[in-house]
Amino acid sequence: MPDAESLRQVAHSRAPLSTWVGIVLLFALFGIIVLAVIGPAPRGSTYEETRAKKRMENLKTVRDEATKTLTTYGWIDKTKGIAHIPIDRAMGLTVADLAQQKPVPAGPIATPEPQAPAAPASPAPASPAPGASPQTSPARPAASPPAQAPASPSPAAGQPPPVSPSPAPAKNL
Repeated sequence: MPDAESLRQVAHSRAPLSTWVGIVLLFALFGIIVLAVIGPAPRGSTYEETRAKKRMENLKTVRDEATKTLTTYGWIDKTKGIAHIPIDRAMGLTVADLAQQKPVPAGPIATPEPQAPAAPASPAPASPAPGASPQTSPARPAASPPAQAPASPSPAAGQPPPVSPSPAPAKNL
């Protein structure tokens, strides 16, 4: 006859198995309920189609406005007297204006000089080496930092200052 201890072990070992079976059945039931609710719903993408149509309409409107602005005359600010002209006319006027101007020679190109490493603003007092005794260098002055060359050449150094090109004077039409 089986003793009470072995019966308890069998009962305890079956309890976790039945618990897991119950959990799996609950998940399966939940899945069946979800499929029953969502399954008959239409799966059409009308929302995305309507959004795509709106985006296309907005794009067409913006392009039509840009084309109208680029191909017609109109006022930008009538009180200030600012108007816009068709792009073809503006390009023609610009080409004609540039053809009448005399080319200006380019000025010298100034190249930046390499920067020297920055020196500390105030030299720190020299501290003795860790192994040296303080008696070996009690009154030794700190070394001064080396003198640095100026970062940019000065006009007095024999070079003329760089010439920046000035805009051409406006012509009266």
